[in-house]
Amino acid sequence: MWERLRRFSALERPARALFLRAAALLPLISLSLRLRGFRKTQAFLQKFLSLPSHPADTSASSSAQLTVRMVRAAVRNSLGHPTCLEESLALWWLLRRQGIGSDLRVGVRKDGEKFEAHAWVERDGIALNEPEARHQHYAAFDAALASLPPEPR
Repeated sequence: MWERLRRFSALERPARALFLRAAALLPLISLSLRLRGFRKTQAFLQKFLSLPSHPADTSASSSAQLTVRMVRAAVRNSLGHPTCLEESLALWWLLRRQGIGSDLRVGVRKDGEKFEAHAWVERDGIALNEPEARHQHYAAFDAALASLPPEPR
């Protein structure tokens, strides 16, 4: 525990803030998905977003990388076991809050009789939270989920 606290204290202020936001956001997303479902959770998160920009400068790229690292750290250090959807929603929202354009993607596959789904975040067609390219084993839906119209009431 002391080692974790020491590593957290060694982070720069922006990294600590991103980690704390992700750590707080993950259980809230998990609870919302269980109680309200995906569409309503995503619609709620979108209420707190400004219009996304798609900057190509290096500061957006380094900010995106830092955000990915801090969300992964929050996932590793969370009490529960966040799913790929919970992690990806948190990452997508944190990136968009910074004005960094990103897309939430979901793919499916069938492994024998087992149906599986997986979620990840892409920026400029590159999966951000998939270091092992696991997402390539899934058939992604054609449209990014953030671009789909809201569900009718």
